[in-house]
Amino acid sequence: MSKNDRFEIIHQEGNGLTKPQCLVLMDTATGVQYLFVSSGNSGGLCPLVDKEGGPLKWDV
Repeated sequence: MSKNDRFEIIHQEGNGLTKPQCLVLMDTATGVQYLFVSSGNSGGLCPLVDKEGGPLKWDV
């Protein structure tokens, strides 16, 4: 696996300029999903969690 293949975009909304950009990223090594939101010059990243509070995982 090359270092550029670690994260995969599995869902995308918005463009980041006129509407905030929301991406759901998946770590291909662990299957853990993350939410990334950006709007203009700001942004944030957080892991998605299931109803028990554990990381939301995709079967890899």
